[in-house]
Amino acid sequence: MPTNMTALQNPSLHRAARRPRLAAAVVEDLVNAIVTEIHPVGSALPPENVLCDIYGVSRTVVREATTALTEKGLVISQQGRGTIIQDPSSWNLLDPMILSALFRREDGLSYLDNLSSIRASLEGDMAAKAARNITPEAVSELTQQMQKLEKLIATPAGYVHEDVAFHDIIMRLSGDRLSKAIIDSIQSKAIKTYSYSGRLNVDHIRATHEAHTKVFDAIISGDAAGASAAMRDHIEQSWRKRRPGPKDKATKAVTG
Repeated sequence: MPTNMTALQNPSLHRAARRPRLAAAVVEDLVNAIVTEIHPVGSALPPENVLCDIYGVSRTVVREATTALTEKGLVISQQGRGTIIQDPSSWNLLDPMILSALFRREDGLSYLDNLSSIRASLEGDMAAKAARNITPEAVSELTQQMQKLEKLIATPAGYVHEDVAFHDIIMRLSGDRLSKAIIDSIQSKAIKTYSYSGRLNVDHIRATHEAHTKVFDAIISGDAAGASAAMRDHIEQSWRKRRPGPKDKATKAVTG
């Protein structure tokens, strides 16, 4: 029999291939239930046999899922008590599944506020580094990106896509790969939530472009302090404009 036999040709390989996908689905559902406090801190997850019935999976899949939850800091096994939900101080808040669930909580807006503060601080520092590292090639790249943005002001959806690219170029030019990785991992989950992204609005796009222009001008002139201040102000002001209020969560705009 060929060594490259597919899972479809061999049922046992097919089952083995399906198991990780099943475990991942169970993990994602349980992460959401734990983080959104359907299963509160200090309580025990349902017993293994009950989880098998709930999800229609084998004990092996449930055990793999429980191991994944433990690695994320969400649960701990206690003799005689079962699998116990850990205090949030033990959770890996940079884990993509946990982040996504945090932004969906009733108090998810506070985490988005925190994200905006983190972005303002880290991207402000990176804008300063980009200004210090500026080269003719970097000036050309940023100029081309600004020209793209200029043409898309009246097309919010297109502008937003190139807006992300503008920030990405600056972060890359800064050479600060760790800060970029932190922002990328957090924002990639937040941007999928309506509370963070909001509704597209041309007026806000125009204001955003003015802010981008200030950042751009400071960076290409090598003004590190000015670039940092402009980037911080841009991110903070953008979030204030699109942040949902207690009664109207559907009137704010996107970009940042």
